[in-house]
Amino acid sequence: MKTILYIIQKEFKQIFRNKGMLPIIFVMPVLQLVILSNAATFEVKNIKFGYIDGDHSITSRALVEKFNASTYFEVLTDFPSEARASAAMLKGEVDVVLNIPPHFERDLQNEKYKALGVTINAIDGAAAGVENVYLTQVIQTFNQGLRVDLRQITDQQVQAMAIETIPLFWYNETLNYKTFMVPGILVLLVTMITLFLSGMNIVREKEIGTLEQINVTPIKKRQFIVGKLFPFWVIGMGLLTVGLLIAKLIFDVPMLGSLPLMYLYTSIYILVVLGIGLFISNFTDTQQQAMFIAWFFTVIFILMSGLFTPIESMPKWAQALTEFNPIKYFVEVMRMVMLKGSGFMDILPQLLKTLLYAVIMNGLAVWSYRKTS
Repeated sequence: MKTILYIIQKEFKQIFRNKGMLPIIFVMPVLQLVILSNAATFEVKNIKFGYIDGDHSITSRALVEKFNASTYFEVLTDFPSEARASAAMLKGEVDVVLNIPPHFERDLQNEKYKALGVTINAIDGAAAGVENVYLTQVIQTFNQGLRVDLRQITDQQVQAMAIETIPLFWYNETLNYKTFMVPGILVLLVTMITLFLSGMNIVREKEIGTLEQINVTPIKKRQFIVGKLFPFWVIGMGLLTVGLLIAKLIFDVPMLGSLPLMYLYTSIYILVVLGIGLFISNFTDTQQQAMFIAWFFTVIFILMSGLFTPIESMPKWAQALTEFNPIKYFVEVMRMVMLKGSGFMDILPQLLKTLLYAVIMNGLAVWSYRKTS
C-alpha cells in the first residue's frame, strides 16, 4: 500500500509541475462548459424572412404582420418578383420567402382553397425542418383566426367552435435547451479530459525514458497501474464537481436527483475511461499517436451517444452499436438523475452495464501492459 501511495504522490507532483497540463485540467473545462452550453442550441431564431405580396390586401398584410410579431422571424423586405427573391436567397440575404398569390383575400372570402408558396433555404436540413414547423404554426394560427372573422361577418348566428390543446411539459417546463445540453456537455468534458490525460501519461513516460527505469524496479504491475491512474480518477471527480457548480450557479440547471448517486455512477464511469486510456497507451509510442487514437474513438462515441441527435432516429444497426458506447449511458444517467430525479433502481441497468464495461476494459488494459524487468 505504501508503494501505491508513493506512486500517487509522484504522479500528483508530476502533474502540477507540468505547466502545459494545468490549463487543460483547470481552465479548459470551465471555458468549454460555459461557451459550449451557450453555443450548442437546437433553437432556430432570427430567421431572415422575405415575402412577395401579389395581393396587396388587408388580409395579406395581416399575414405578414403575423410573421413580424413572431419572435422567430425577422421580416426584412418585400420582393417585387420571384427573380429578385431567388437572387436574395442565393446571396444568403434571406432564409425564407413567402409568396402570397394574387386574389388571395377574395378567394378566401369565397371559401376557395388557396395555396401559399414557401421557399426555404435547406442547406442546413435540420434548421430548414425547424423553420418549416415555425412557418406552419404561424399560418395555421392565422388561418384559424381568419375563419372566425369570416364566419362572424357572413353569419352572426354561427359560432365557430375551436378545440384547444393545453400542453404540459415535464422535466423542462420552460423548454430551455440549456437544461438539456448542460448535463450532456458536462459528460463530454469529463470524458475527454480524463481519457486524453490518462492516455498520454504513460506514453510520456515512454518518451522521456522513465518507464524503462520503473520497469526494472520491484514495483508490481498492479501497483504501478493503480498509482498511475488514481490521480486522474481524482481529477475526473473534481471536474464533475466544478461542472455541477457551474451548471447550477450559471445556468440554473435543476438537480432533482441525488448528488451521491451521480458521484457513485461517475466514479465507475471514470474507471471505464481510464481503462480505455491505459489500453491505448499500451499500443502507442508517442503522445501524438495516443491523442489521435483517443480522439478518433471519442468522436465516434460522442456522435453516437444521443448527446446531439436522438438515438431513436438512427438506423437499426447504429442503435445496436450504441449499446457498446459508454458515453451513451453516462448521458442518460446524468439527464435522468439531474432532470427527472431518478433513483438508484432507475439507473441500475446503466450502472451494471458500465460496471461490466469497466471490468472488461481495465482487464484488457492490465493484460496488455507488459512490465519487463
